[in-house]
Amino acid sequence: MGLIGRSVVAVPARLASSRLPNKLLAKIGDRPMLQHVLERCAQADGPAEVVLCTDSEKLSYLAQDWGFRVLMTSRHCTSGSERIASVVAELAALAWGESALAWGTKETLEHLRTTAIVNVQGDQPFIDSAMITNMVAKFTLRDPMPSVITPVYRLDPKAVHDPNIVKVAVAHDWRALYFSRSAIPHVRDVDPNHWADHANYWGHVGTYCFRGDILASWFCFPPSPLEDLERLEQLRLIEAGQTIITFPIQSTSLSVDTPEQLEHARRLAKFTNGA
Repeated sequence: MGLIGRSVVAVPARLASSRLPNKLLAKIGDRPMLQHVLERCAQADGPAEVVLCTDSEKLSYLAQDWGFRVLMTSRHCTSGSERIASVVAELAALAWGESALAWGTKETLEHLRTTAIVNVQGDQPFIDSAMITNMVAKFTLRDPMPSVITPVYRLDPKAVHDPNIVKVAVAHDWRALYFSRSAIPHVRDVDPNHWADHANYWGHVGTYCFRGDILASWFCFPPSPLEDLERLEQLRLIEAGQTIITFPIQSTSLSVDTPEQLEHARRLAKFTNGA
């Protein structure tokens, strides 16, 4: 059995979205998108707390009004994982119900090594709390403990070549071999429209469960050219030799990146309980 002792959900968030500015405050039903995300995360069993990690004072004030704890981060974080890595000691302390952890001590290292930190994107208003519960449980029971575990789902054949959907090549033991916006694997000598007839294609949900000490090492991992090319932060871990374990779920949750996806979310909200 694994040795993970405590867990916490971290939601990294910023207002300066390039494709859809201020999207986290866009109303879906009667509440802002970010509030939907935080409230759904709070329904998960296991994590000690749901924490917003942000560089925005506006988001901070709102989240506290909604009843959630906030950790302020730098405006210079380049990804959600980097944002939560910058406050990983504070997150681990919250998971263990402590006021603070002192860097460099044996006790702190043990706390980080035995803390599961769930990274949930702030633009997934329909994130499934049961999936978060399941992910933490799978992470806890694995031996040896993985660096990261993340859910994947079978792609609809029509989505295989959509660059807005992140694909992952999965090994027979569910290790993630590579993430890409391109269709992987490439099926040689077959019309690309029929690749899905010959191979399983997996989409990536974009939610992670990290071991705390892996996040604490984030800034020690070398810069990743692949991460820069694909704009996919998980490739930094792959290039650094870290193991990312995947597990299958039935379907993904909608991520809102465009005006069209926002309107789709609003239509879905009309048929979603609690929206």
